[in-house]
Amino acid sequence: MISIHPLTGMGEVRPGDDLAGLLREALEQNGLEPRAGDILVVTQKIVSKAEGRFVTMDGVVPSEEALRLAALTHKEPRLVELVLQEAEGVVRAAPHVLITRNRHGQVMANSGIDRSNIGGGIEDRALLLPVDPDASAAALSEELGMAVVISDSFGRPWRMGVVAVAIGAAGLPALIDRRGDVDRDGRVLEVTQIALGDMVATAANLATGEGAEGIPAALVRGYAFSGDARPAADLVRPAAEDLFR
Repeated sequence: MISIHPLTGMGEVRPGDDLAGLLREALEQNGLEPRAGDILVVTQKIVSKAEGRFVTMDGVVPSEEALRLAALTHKEPRLVELVLQEAEGVVRAAPHVLITRNRHGQVMANSGIDRSNIGGGIEDRALLLPVDPDASAAALSEELGMAVVISDSFGRPWRMGVVAVAIGAAGLPALIDRRGDVDRDGRVLEVTQIALGDMVATAANLATGEGAEGIPAALVRGYAFSGDARPAADLVRPAAEDLFR
């Protein structure tokens, strides 16, 4: 049976903290002895905080392009400048919306930059994504001895609301290629690939929440997976395959 266990009581994570140590302590405090097949889902915010990915807004000088987009989107010009610095390109800009393809290739709002739930001084700071989420997941996985998924919240085309997806993964196949397998009727699967990393991230999000819950990680237990480990980068569709731009 699949079960999801929130890691409560972790407190605020700060730059330079031993995140693996904090997570290990939280597992112990919540009575969770690691088992084979466990997957620890860690929200992006605490990874970025521990890695010191804060930017002080006072030092950000908006470019002409940032000022233009800020006027269009009604967003703060310095924030828009940060978004552009973290982006490979702008996908869509409209009032209150700025969607980019960030440096990891992920299409998301504001290049993944966040100003909510980042601790004190939220008016003066912003929090960037980890430099390399897969590498961050790999480091945690090695120290903790279990599969790790780093999650973040994404909107989806033509759907309301956000869900959690995997932006980093280690110790499990984030993407499972089922092409060539046969279904129950004997038909060969031609396009089916399973986004396991995203599925696990969203499952854990039921426990971690999106607001003031203060639960930055959850353990997913009881899901049997196999196959070679694949990073979350494999979940990103190449820009050349984008059919909507």
